[in-house]
Amino acid sequence: MTGQNSAMAIPQSFIQELLARADVVDIVGRYVQLKKGGANFMGLCPFHGEKSPSFSVSPAKQFYHCFGCGKNGNAIGFLMDHGGMSFIEAVKDLAQQYGLQVPEDDVSPQDRAKAAQMREQQATLTSVLEKAGLAYIKALRNSPKAIDYFKGRGLSGEIAKTFGLGYAPEGWRSLAGVFPDYNDALLVESGLVITGEPGEENAAGEAKRYDRFRDRVMFPIRNVKGECIGFGGRVLSDEKPKYLNSPETPVFSKGRELYGLFEARGALREHGYALVTEGYMDVVALAQMGFANAVATLGTACTADHVQKLFRFTDSVVFSFDGDSAGRRAARKALDAALPFATDVRTVKFLFLPAEHDPDSYIREHGKDSFAEMVAKALPLSKFMLQAAAEDCDLDTAEGRAHMASNARPLWTLLPDGALKRQLLAEIADRVLIDLRDLLELWQPASKSGGYKKNNYSRSDSLGYSQKILPKTVQNRQNDPFSGYPDDVGYPGSHEMDYSSSEPHFSKPIVAITKPSRRMAGRLLPASREDRVLRLLLTEPQSWDKLTSEEHHLLCALPAPHGPLFAWLESQLHDHGPQPWAALREGLRSHAYEAHAIAQISQIPEGIEGDWNEVRSILDQLLKLNRQQEMKDLALRAATDPLAMLRYKELVSDLQK
Repeated sequence: MTGQNSAMAIPQSFIQELLARADVVDIVGRYVQLKKGGANFMGLCPFHGEKSPSFSVSPAKQFYHCFGCGKNGNAIGFLMDHGGMSFIEAVKDLAQQYGLQVPEDDVSPQDRAKAAQMREQQATLTSVLEKAGLAYIKALRNSPKAIDYFKGRGLSGEIAKTFGLGYAPEGWRSLAGVFPDYNDALLVESGLVITGEPGEENAAGEAKRYDRFRDRVMFPIRNVKGECIGFGGRVLSDEKPKYLNSPETPVFSKGRELYGLFEARGALREHGYALVTEGYMDVVALAQMGFANAVATLGTACTADHVQKLFRFTDSVVFSFDGDSAGRRAARKALDAALPFATDVRTVKFLFLPAEHDPDSYIREHGKDSFAEMVAKALPLSKFMLQAAAEDCDLDTAEGRAHMASNARPLWTLLPDGALKRQLLAEIADRVLIDLRDLLELWQPASKSGGYKKNNYSRSDSLGYSQKILPKTVQNRQNDPFSGYPDDVGYPGSHEMDYSSSEPHFSKPIVAITKPSRRMAGRLLPASREDRVLRLLLTEPQSWDKLTSEEHHLLCALPAPHGPLFAWLESQLHDHGPQPWAALREGLRSHAYEAHAIAQISQIPEGIEGDWNEVRSILDQLLKLNRQQEMKDLALRAATDPLAMLRYKELVSDLQK
């Protein structure tokens, strides 16, 4: 089928990503004049005639609701209700506004089953890669030349253990001794084994198979969950290629992953910034020298996905490059990737080392303190952007200044709205000797596609995309209309659909709007301790980072429905970063405890935000109760189990502190 309304199935994951990037205040604001009213925006409803505003838009939940006619939904729902679009048309329109490509392939039941199989395969592939990683570690212990190589680079056994460093033996089929079935297709799919081309069969008529990594020191590549998803291998001699990476697989994409990010998570918070380098050895050597906050791209230029992932862990990024022409080119690509994420509260810098040095060699020659000084003096994004725009431009001539203005325009346009963007406009105008207002007028067409324009409010969301939202306020708060009804009321696309026609078909009825919950002395309605924590983390998922690892484990280990919901939320944060409730709601489709999560959101009273101090107290209570129960269990085993007795004494000691 062809045409705009052709039958198609849009993956739920894509809808979730789209709603995470879109801003309902921005979408609605193009058609409705909105004014700040407490935590929300108010305006005259576009769906029925009224003289007093009853139409409210929530930037926090990314929902709109009219108290007059009852219309409500998210950004997709608004385009359907206001523009008369079908669900598919609304998704396409919204995706186009945010630069996303809607998946066009029809998805049959067979394809859905295949997708489920793929998810299972991904889990299997990580298991295969983990097993290979352990084999490489074992091989390292038995390889004096590989050990000598690491020692020659100044690496200790401890740092090698931290990063899981290993060695791939010289043989063509060394992994045959690790995996009983060397012909298993998973070995090829994981990138560990290569199959020969047609015509290269062996005497038995079988396709030749051999290990991808041979006689190389090995660097396992882990995702943010700590799962092995690929490898990087370096030769011990001067052979080419010097570095060899795993190929693209269902679990590994070079454009999205960063080497060392899993190991650097704690150090990123400790140091306050991420140091992005160009190689595996840089990361490991820097960690050895006290800079455990280093990560590296995987043989590819820095991408927007890389930058987005880094800003989930820190608000400051320093890119380190060689000072030669290749380093400058790499830095230029990193600049393009970083600009859309350079909000007023984030810092991006560029460190250029002497051409003869990489971070590892520089520290060895000049010391840690000197390198730290280099990092502190790194070039801010604003200055590097101006340098990039002025490159090859003679600013002593009108032609050269015009050339710089032309170069600067696309770079400046990439910046999200904010003070930094406005200041840079003034600096560019000063450099090219054009009045700021004249330059803005000259560039005005750019504003129509997301460039500079006057806004009363702006933000960059958790994914780093520029979105509009008003600053938080604690005064003159208005009751929150989005807390009194289930969020499963909005647009037709929020339900499972049959795309056999151009219009969606509901597999379950739309939930009716319920009466807003009553206030109770400025606090949440009575609920269990676990539910109160769940409410806050669903509405403020960024608070997850405030929790300790022990608290993460405690929440995820709770009985259903809470434990599975907390574990699901943790996986969402790992994969996508903090998202508004509208996006999380999409991700919950078909979750076993979807209804419980929706019920908790619907019970949050009007105009009341979660109380972090209360949640902090609840977590302390839960930890205490958990430890008390553990002590009871240990006391029963302590008489016969020395380890149980040791753990019991540790807990007693902790309670006495």
